[in-house]
Amino acid sequence: MITVGFFGELILAIVCLLVGAVIGFFLARHYLQKYMQKNPPINEQMIRAMLSSMGRTPSQKQVNQTMKAMTKYM
Repeated sequence: MITVGFFGELILAIVCLLVGAVIGFFLARHYLQKYMQKNPPINEQMIRAMLSSMGRTPSQKQVNQTMKAMTKYM
C-alpha cells in the first residue's frame, strides 16, 4: 500500500480546489450566457416604452442619455 504524507495530501487538496474552481467557472459562464439570451439587457425600444408609459414623448436625445446612464451602471 502506498502512503501519502502530509505534503501529498496538501497537494491533492490544492489540485482538487483548482479543478473545482475551473469547473465552477465554466458552469457559471454557461449559466450566465443562457440567462442573457433568455433575458436580454435593456435596449432602446424598452426605454422608449418606459418613457411613453410615464406620459412623455421621448426624443432620440433623451433615449440616448437614458441608454448611456443605464449602461454606465450595468
